[in-house]
Amino acid sequence: MQHQIFSLAFAVGLIGAHLFAPLLARGAELPEIKQRGYLIVAVKENLRPLGFRDPQGKLQGLEIDIAQRLAQELLGQLEAVKLQPVANQERIPLVLAQQVDLAIARVTATSSRDRLVELSIPYYFDGTALVTKNPALQKLRDVTRVKIAVLKGSNTIAIIRSVLPQAQLVGVDSYAQGQTFLETGKAEVMAADASVLSGWVQEYPEYHILPSLLSTEALCVVMPKGLQYTQLHQEVNQAIARWRKEGWLQERAAYWGLPRDREE
Repeated sequence: MQHQIFSLAFAVGLIGAHLFAPLLARGAELPEIKQRGYLIVAVKENLRPLGFRDPQGKLQGLEIDIAQRLAQELLGQLEAVKLQPVANQERIPLVLAQQVDLAIARVTATSSRDRLVELSIPYYFDGTALVTKNPALQKLRDVTRVKIAVLKGSNTIAIIRSVLPQAQLVGVDSYAQGQTFLETGKAEVMAADASVLSGWVQEYPEYHILPSLLSTEALCVVMPKGLQYTQLHQEVNQAIARWRKEGWLQERAAYWGLPRDREE
């Protein structure tokens, strides 16, 4: 009986170790990265204007600029970076599993993420914005009672209800359906993240984003957590702070058509 209990405990231990191995993996420290000669950075490839592919297939966007500038800061060359496109659900796990050094892929700061990984100081403050093609709607006071399309089940719903309590919310399943609702008059405005809507108006210039952001979400670089990564944390944070002070981050955000964030 004792032998059976021991065998069961041992098997459970092996399974647990396998399941949580990514959480215990040791990421590359800065000296190792410098010895390797390049950064490995998780990025988006389908989120204009943060990270997307141009007609030639080259990765472009604000977060691509940041990844390359970090490579220059840490390794002396803009080209010393391997960009790895990822899906949303892969961003944190790939850092934990040591498959990438950093993730710069529209990761917002949350307390749950902060417990798992190290989050840099923000490089951009995203937030809920409103987009419309109605030229008469230019300011927040113009949309207090209109029909606003929002993604079903999104956090945007609570934000709109708080800021625009008299607005009529219309649930949609996707951004494409939201655009269809705007085109057919089922809604006059679509609410979503400013970074997403900026790509929308770049693709469809007949639309415009209202200037006021309704919420603030800090976008951060994801790094492995631990004292052994202190040098990496410090150098990344110092670079971001300097870029903001010098105006480089603001200039690149404006270049890619992103709204001014609340820290400007």
